[in-house]
Amino acid sequence: MLLGRSAALERRCCHHCSEAPTPSARHGAEPRTRAFGYRKSYSRACPSSIRVVKPDAAEAQTDPVIPDPRIGIQPSATGLVGNTPMVFLNSINKGCVAQIACKLESLEPCCSVKDRIALHMIEIAEREGKISPERTTLVEPTSGNTGVGLAYVAAAKGYKLILTMPDTMSVERRVLLAAFGAKLVLTQGRTGMDEAIRKAEEIVATTPGAYMLQQFENPANPEVHYMTTGPEIWRDTAGQVDIFVAGVGTGGTITGVGQYLREKKPGVELVAVEPAESPVLSGGRPGYHQIQGIGAGFIPKVLNVKMIDEVVRVSSKEAIDMARRLAVEEGLLCGISSGAAVAACVKIAQRAENEGKLVTTVLPSFGERYLSTVLFNQLWSAETDGEDQMPRSWKAKSGVEKQTTREPRL
Repeated sequence: MLLGRSAALERRCCHHCSEAPTPSARHGAEPRTRAFGYRKSYSRACPSSIRVVKPDAAEAQTDPVIPDPRIGIQPSATGLVGNTPMVFLNSINKGCVAQIACKLESLEPCCSVKDRIALHMIEIAEREGKISPERTTLVEPTSGNTGVGLAYVAAAKGYKLILTMPDTMSVERRVLLAAFGAKLVLTQGRTGMDEAIRKAEEIVATTPGAYMLQQFENPANPEVHYMTTGPEIWRDTAGQVDIFVAGVGTGGTITGVGQYLREKKPGVELVAVEPAESPVLSGGRPGYHQIQGIGAGFIPKVLNVKMIDEVVRVSSKEAIDMARRLAVEEGLLCGISSGAAVAACVKIAQRAENEGKLVTTVLPSFGERYLSTVLFNQLWSAETDGEDQMPRSWKAKSGVEKQTTREPRL
């Protein structure tokens, strides 16, 4: 049965009316609420007709508990990660025969899905005795959002952090990293992540006490999506997810979420999204593109390629156009990779064979992080309607549009 609009309203009602979720197991709090193992059976009737079905004992033992950071007061900022909401698209999906639901990772503490892996990679390394704030300098190559997540967690835990990043990444990301106290080393953008990785390895080799988390190889990356993101999607769709679509950067999201969903529902289709200009997953050659966060130019070690049913190519222009539409038509301000994911979802949801199905995806990051990039720099102008009201010192010297980045406008 397709999860309809009335079902979405019923779910919202049930969230308010049911007992609160379990607080963070990370902090040793006593469980005080229903476990994730309870599933709701949705109908198209009035919300009052919702049935809550208790699973059998075997299922209850295997389903994980999803901590909800919104319950109670957390002892530190690291307790706020996870349990992001999902929302249906209502305008962009016009003409589609399947419904599209998006998980808003833009509502993480530092506004991206990478907050999950940043925290988990550090906590696993701590648990294994490999790092500690007193003796370790963390080093990581990143296209931006992982760096921001690591900077946030490092600041909360007291670590020094050095990040290597292509110089094509947005100014907003660089400022955020500096705001958290991280040291940033830029590499040539047109060489992709390869040079950033080489530079990080060089820093580790020459810096006493340095440790590289290696998001592209670290099994903690897909593991956290298996433990949290996948179960959250399964819970919020009431198990009715048919197709999961994800952009591939490190490959952790589609690998971890895909593994969990396949265990719950073997028929779930897994669709990877990559830049059309750098179609490495589908057998092409790496190339320059403008979809920040995906299309690293190589196949990451954490990506389980065998799980993927289909790879959809999305051009930089398609991704940027869709991200702009999401803001204007859906009220969802998100990044370029989110536009790529939704563009792929629309293509899939338009296929006749997918009629009545539920297509889900993750919107990895918040759009405010991309104001100076090709995504929104067409909105920057040296003159605005209200410029006459500004102090003279605020005004630009000319009336032409500012060139805020080196990227071409699309």
